[in-house]
Amino acid sequence: QVQLVESGGGLVQAGGSLRLSCAASGRTFSAYAMGWFRQAPGKEREFVATTTWNGGGASYADAVKGRFTISRDNAKNTGYLQMNNLKPEDTAVYYCAARGGLHGSSASWQYDYWGQGTQVTVSS
Repeated sequence: QVQLVESGGGLVQAGGSLRLSCAASGRTFSAYAMGWFRQAPGKEREFVATTTWNGGGASYADAVKGRFTISRDNAKNTGYLQMNNLKPEDTAVYYCAARGGLHGSSASWQYDYWGQGTQVTVSS
């Protein structure tokens, strides 16, 4: 069992930056790949970014590529999502997720554990 808690969300103007954190507890964090997803009001949850168990590889949704960076610090049991040049369409609740194994995934159904989410609001 892994517990995930996101933090770092908030209100920011377009063009600004935020860094989300995902604190993990329970089983060994390094045994899990991780991902970030988001859900805007009235929309389906969508993939944002994912990374491998050690942060050695990453992939991103086209909408955030070049603006967002996923990373992790296994020594601190924490994952991160650095978000730069934010746009109003990035407004959503952001969730981190963990899946057993080495490799990440863009498919939400492949994740075993989820955090409660943190709200990001980008004003124009």
